Amino acid sequence: MTDKDPRPVVIVTELDDAHADLVIAELVERDVPVARFDPCDFPDRLTMSAYIDGQDDLSGFLGWMTTPSRVVALGAVRSLYYRRPTSFSFAHLEPQAERFAAAQARFGLGGVLARLPGCRYVNHPHAIADAEYKPAQLAAAVGVGFDIPSTLITNDLTDAREFVAQQPTIYKPLYVGEYATDDGQPASIWVREVTAAELDDSVASTMHLFQARVEKLADLRVTVIGDKAFCVRIETADATQVDWRYDYDQLSYSVTRPPAGLVNSMQAYLKRFGLVFGCFDFALTKAGEPVFLECNPNGQWAWLEDETGEPMVAAMADLLQGVAR
Repeated sequence: MTDKDPRPVVIVTELDDAHADLVIAELVERDVPVARFDPCDFPDRLTMSAYIDGQDDLSGFLGWMTTPSRVVALGAVRSLYYRRPTSFSFAHLEPQAERFAAAQARFGLGGVLARLPGCRYVNHPHAIADAEYKPAQLAAAVGVGFDIPSTLITNDLTDAREFVAQQPTIYKPLYVGEYATDDGQPASIWVREVTAAELDDSVASTMHLFQARVEKLADLRVTVIGDKAFCVRIETADATQVDWRYDYDQLSYSVTRPPAGLVNSMQAYLKRFGLVFGCFDFALTKAGEPVFLECNPNGQWAWLEDETGEPMVAAMADLLQGVAR
């Protein structure tokens, strides 16, 4: 399919990003112009000049951005896919200058990219940042009618022990950032069940999220891309696992219809945050009811197309290209 629109799709991501590679290949097949860059290219391989003077009836900046392989007119960006960018790097500067330069780049280059006229964002970086807060996710989930597990967010040991003593309880991190073992190896902090006896004074050191464990039959991962929802049922060979990400090799996948009303509620949830894409996780109870766990506004999804054949890459390309099917 030949695309007649000369406006490019801009993809902001790191060098090694298989999701972006798949989407770019699909867009290129459709003759859609694509420009890709990573903020760490700035300033050596990425330059920008942006203009605004109030004379034009536009709500954004005009000018140019030069990437390692493209020159992009800021006023002609069709859509921007904000994937997995890496940070600006000014390590060659002394620490104070490094902090200053990084802040200027973030609020300058980043601020311009957040205000491109007529651009569709998938998703807008500010909306992603807002939607990553788990307390905000839970409040929004209740607001659109999802069932959620009883939840306590606290650094009070007494309250934590009292909550955990009332029911089987899991702990999950409020945010999964960079974490490493003592020898410097990357590590993850997993969702796991906790007991009151395990809790000690370290609870007071920061905020923790405790949640009633849902007795589930399976998990649902629902990937919403624009007006399309791809619902995949995930089952694990070990029924005691609280987090299916422990071992991908023991998982089985099947495409299923979303429970009644779920799609409308998910779209309402995304609208609250100004999102057009999100990866929803639900626990499916033995009664067949979905319980909201979280929504990743910038989640991974391509592996599910490999497992199920669901056309997610094409749906993402549709959204970025601006076509309806």
